[in-house]
Amino acid sequence: MRAALFQMTSGIDPSANADAIVDAVWRAKAQGADMLFTPEMAGYLDRDRKRAADRVTNEVNNLVLTRVREAAAKSGIWVHLGSLACSDEREDGRWSNRSFMIDDSGMIRARYDKMHLFDVDLSTGESYRESNAYAPGEAVVAVDTPFARVGLSVCYDLRFPDLYRALTNAGATLLLVPAAFTVPTGEAHWHTLLRARAIEAGAFVIACAQVGQHADGRTTYGHSLVVDPWGTTLLDMGDVREVTVVDIDLDQVAAVRARIPAIANRRPVPPVVTIT
Repeated sequence: MRAALFQMTSGIDPSANADAIVDAVWRAKAQGADMLFTPEMAGYLDRDRKRAADRVTNEVNNLVLTRVREAAAKSGIWVHLGSLACSDEREDGRWSNRSFMIDDSGMIRARYDKMHLFDVDLSTGESYRESNAYAPGEAVVAVDTPFARVGLSVCYDLRFPDLYRALTNAGATLLLVPAAFTVPTGEAHWHTLLRARAIEAGAFVIACAQVGQHADGRTTYGHSLVVDPWGTTLLDMGDVREVTVVDIDLDQVAAVRARIPAIANRRPVPPVVTIT
């Protein structure tokens, strides 16, 4: 499989973001890619929720989704849209942070809503509540492609290994982690967590990331990675804004799992015995 990663700096103009992704589709096609991967919030990245409220739409009216599906069909390659903000007309008014797997005919083959939301109160007095705007997903999703069974996740999900255990128990051999990591947490944890997920799963990990200074004022870490089942980093995009391709030998999964049969050796975890 030849994978193309588009490390981008999404802004607050969905049309401009759509232009960039469609261009990336064609650049990926020109380089012989089978699938293009984009970051979390590829279509619109904005922490100003009042402004975002006027631009976040449902799937039917999502300009970015429509244009990317058209580009996938015209180019004849698969596209993984890392995620888009989608309004679903929930009773509580919250949105979904939704990942899309789009095939080479433009059909949506799978959707995954980010399960784990970043809610924290810091000692500095800062408070972040992703759950104020977004509702958590309720389903673990793996999707079959011509290349591999692919396990879907988004950004903060990376810190919850039980999700990836469920995905590999379901047969996933390629795990996706589109993200918009901040610089401090990226520098501290990004590479370590992604290599750990690949090693413990005996699977390939593709983590396409946002990078640089965004229109809403945030700065993201970049360093989109491809990690093989042995934990070797095959690609680290640093801080470039580019489409980069990498060839993946999916036969390595079986070879690594035969050498370290952690998946086959798994046992159900029994209840904890607490001794006081």
